[in-house]
Amino acid sequence: MALRVLPSLALAVTEESVRKTKRIVMFVPGLVAFGVYRLAKHLLPLTEPVVLLAVSGIVAMVTALLAYRVGRGTGWRDILQADSRRLLGWLAGWIGFVYGIQLSLLVLALLWLVGYDYLKHPDGPAMMAIIISCTAVARDAFEIGHVRKVAVLGRPFPTFPDGTELRAMLGPQAAQLGPWVAAGLVIGAIGAAFGSFASDHQVAAVIQLAGVTVLGGAVALCAYFGGLRPTASWAQALMQTKPGELLKYWWWPGLAFASTYYLVAAGFVIFLIRQPGLPAPYAVVSGGAVTAMMALYCYYLGYRRHVEEAQGQGLSSALLRCPFVMGILGKTIGGTAPVSAAPGSKA
Repeated sequence: MALRVLPSLALAVTEESVRKTKRIVMFVPGLVAFGVYRLAKHLLPLTEPVVLLAVSGIVAMVTALLAYRVGRGTGWRDILQADSRRLLGWLAGWIGFVYGIQLSLLVLALLWLVGYDYLKHPDGPAMMAIIISCTAVARDAFEIGHVRKVAVLGRPFPTFPDGTELRAMLGPQAAQLGPWVAAGLVIGAIGAAFGSFASDHQVAAVIQLAGVTVLGGAVALCAYFGGLRPTASWAQALMQTKPGELLKYWWWPGLAFASTYYLVAAGFVIFLIRQPGLPAPYAVVSGGAVTAMMALYCYYLGYRRHVEEAQGQGLSSALLRCPFVMGILGKTIGGTAPVSAAPGSKA
């Protein structure tokens, strides 16, 4: 999310030359992942969820390191000298292995939701889980490598997407952040509880997903303004923003990522815990956790945008053409969008 929402990062990874290379970086690992799947199919029991997720995670981990190297634009000797072990470990472990497993669970849950159950028809879902997770990891790792390359060349970024600034924010902003997380826990649990009125597992999952997505997106939107204006009224900033701009941010990243992470949780329950669907207790816990996480991270994104504004980070015409953040970051008639407003000014 940080790579798409924060203007300094979004500008760096959406330059035309970077986007052209990124398409190749995503395409090639996808082909390799298909070959790995074909080979692993004959050597390993990919019908077992744990085995499939382990293979997907390992493929994604290797992909993350190789894509990062391409983004860095240098050899491993220079990377090992310039980058810390913690950074490379985070890249391989979190962006690679863990993120690859999450994406695989997302794919399996989506296919289950439309009636294509991996446990009954393993081949197609297993192949898609490995390939799709691999290509998504390649994209993000390449972008992170490019950001790191630009930083090494002398253009530092206020925020690097490795979670360091997030951890540093938790202490000083705990009093302001706590109510958002608590609200996310309660509201997300309520949204997921609506599914208990349906008896069919898939219908219940759709209702749960809709409830968490809509309410989670709303909490994410409000939390973003809370972080963007930590010493002012988030509600006032919200009201001063054009409805069209609010809708764009509510949809992305609010709705998009709330639904994404709820589907990951659903995949975990269905395929690892082996539940026929999402029983009410699992749904309530998952919905609350997902919405609380969205509140935490979107508050963080707003706060980091506030920091960028305080440091005088400007916007360029190239950034305004970015399809993901144009509505959020671009200037609007009669004012500016919420993330590009100066501290204390109208959004």
